[in-house]
Parts: sequence; structure tokens; C-alpha cells
Amino acid sequence: MQKTILFKNSKISFSDTGKGSAVVLLHGFLENNSMWKDILPELSKNRRVIAIELLGHGNSKSIGYVHSMALMAEAVAGVLKSLRIRRVTMIGHSMGGYVALAFAEKHSEKVKGLCLMNSTSLADDDDRKALRARANTMVQNNFNNMVRMSFTNLFSEESRTTFKSELEIALAEALQTPVQGYIACQEGMRIRPNRMTVLQKNDFKKLIVIGKKDPVLDYHTSLEEAKKTNAETVVFNEGHMSHIENKLLLIAALKTFVRSN
Repeated sequence: MQKTILFKNSKISFSDTGKGSAVVLLHGFLENNSMWKDILPELSKNRRVIAIELLGHGNSKSIGYVHSMALMAEAVAGVLKSLRIRRVTMIGHSMGGYVALAFAEKHSEKVKGLCLMNSTSLADDDDRKALRARANTMVQNNFNNMVRMSFTNLFSEESRTTFKSELEIALAEALQTPVQGYIACQEGMRIRPNRMTVLQKNDFKKLIVIGKKDPVLDYHTSLEEAKKTNAETVVFNEGHMSHIENKLLLIAALKTFVRSN
């Protein structure tokens, strides 16, 4: 069941399912809560699962044209406060992982475990910052083509064929993202700082889900990041969209991680 709160006069949408220790799911860029449709029912069998739609995505509204990771983390904190939830295990896909890290930076005492799912604590390098800035200029005149290109590029060529129907469903959801949400989140990701120290200085459980063929995150860099932060790893043979490309293995890994917290 979808619920809402008001955050800085904007609506934040979320679902609240199941009973037990709280697990928070945070989707990625150009996604919404529909990405968890096969994962949420499994986790909510013995956990209370809160899936939050981040600013400018799904049924959550935008606030201006810069959604910093800290701002989105503040919205997450607002949802948890409204539900009177004190401690959580967080699972964030891609951008959702960046938001989870920003939340843990400010509220480490509330975090029991944090899973970076096809995500990283590292900041964008200069090339990716330039790509995001260029995308934000281009999307204002050609939204549909930019979203199609941005989203399709998250899949390897092989996966585009193997998971064609799933890709088309996810792309249709991505195309529902408003232009303002696209721009604001791209800018928020572009300016986000390196948050590796959040993982290094906290002793909550850490898991990094890595795709060997991830077109966004370098496989070897992710392994090194896990080593430096004392994080456990789960490595899949496919790419950035583990919830589609390695769904059953991912569900098993996330259930194991949640049980450990």
C-alpha cells in the first residue's frame, strides 16, 4: 500500500509492508518502487520493508533543480521518523546507494546494515561529471531519446537481447520520470562527495553487490573498494541491473544479508 508524507512541502511516496526489523529499499536513477516488485515480497515475509520513492521519481515530487544525496537522505529520514522507526537495514541500488551513504553519514546510529547494490561510495570522476552536465543540457530538448539512451546503456548488448521484455517494462517506467527529476538528480549525483569514510569508520554490516560486466562501475575498482571498507561482496556475471539480470541470485543474497542484521 502506497503512503505519503510531506517533506519541504513536497510529497514523498513510499510503501510499508510486512512486520519485523525494518529494511529500507532505495531505487536508482530513472527507477521507482516497481523495480522491487519481485524482491519486496520475499524480504517482507519476515521483515518490515519500507520502499521509498526518491525525489523526482515515481509518485514523489521534485524540490528545485538540485536533489543532492543529502537532501534525498533527509527525505528518507523524514519517512522513518513518521513511522517511528529507529534502526534499519538499507539496500540502495545505484543512486539509491549514494542516498543510503548520505543517510548513514548523518545517522550512523540508525543503520544496522548497508548494501550498495551496483553502487559505490566513490565520487564521480571528471569524465562522468562532464557526461552528467552534458546530459542535463541535452535532456531539456530531447527527453525521450536521452532517457532511452541513458537507460539502455545500463545493460550490456547481450542483456539487451536476453532481457528484452524486462528492459522494455523498466524503460517505460523510466520514461515516466519528469524532466525536473532527471535534471535535479543528475546534478545531485554530479556534485556528490566521496563517502568511503562512511563505510570505513562505521562497524555496521556492509555488502557490495558487484556486476562483472557493469558498464557504469569498474569491476576491479569495486573489489578494491570492498577491500578498503571491510565490506562483504557478492559478484554476479552480468551488469548494473542485478535485479533484472541476476534476479534469483540477488534475492538469495539480499535475504542472507538481511538475516545477518
